[in-house]
Amino acid sequence: MLLQGKKALILGLANNKSIACGIASCFKEQGARLAFNYVGDAIKKRVEPLSEELGGEFTFQCDVSDDAQIAAAADLVKEKWGDVDIIVHSIAFANREDLTGRFVDTTREGFHLALDISAYSLTGICRAFEPLLHEGSSVLTMTYHGSTKVIPGYNVMGVAKAALEASVRYLAFELGEKGVRVNAISAGPIKTLAASAVSGLKNIFNRVEESAPLRRNVTTHDVGGLAAFLASDLAHGVTGSVIYADSGFSQMGI
Repeated sequence: MLLQGKKALILGLANNKSIACGIASCFKEQGARLAFNYVGDAIKKRVEPLSEELGGEFTFQCDVSDDAQIAAAADLVKEKWGDVDIIVHSIAFANREDLTGRFVDTTREGFHLALDISAYSLTGICRAFEPLLHEGSSVLTMTYHGSTKVIPGYNVMGVAKAALEASVRYLAFELGEKGVRVNAISAGPIKTLAASAVSGLKNIFNRVEESAPLRRNVTTHDVGGLAAFLASDLAHGVTGSVIYADSGFSQMGI
């Protein structure tokens, strides 16, 4: 098994259809030990049964907009595990109104919120957990093709994902000195709770099936398989990269 005994934190599990759940399922298949965060009691009620189903060892409160909660989470994980082999950052958020109108109408507050939760949080997590990372540790985050191309309705989230991808490169450079790898997975559109807020994605599913080389949309398990590879020692030389799992759609010129 690729991840036998490796300790993996999964940040951003929302429900059994989320990308984080697909990743956690693949990690479990490959022998990883799992732990999950939640934000507030409402999310906790959904995360804890999923954690039990996936064999998670513990869950913990961590709102990534709060540095104190991130620091407390790092302290708890250190107490439970001592160190961390894998961190999966599958977190993004923007106000719904900023995903339905024009990008030019994005409010200052909405811009700050999207960039804070969707991009800066990766840096905050890496800073707090850096003492727990070691040679061979892997940090993964989730991005989307709207970071480099215009996807109608993706709006401020596209800007946030562009910032996230730039952050991956800088974090990879700085953490690479101690042998920690940082990469992003750019997944094709998947019908998740988060994707439901982006009206422009509804037409993309059909476009992918019509014109992607594989003529199909990807699944959370497809993304999970790539994540398992990137988190494993097989990807020992891969860092600072954005790797697509989108049936090849991003490579098409039409």
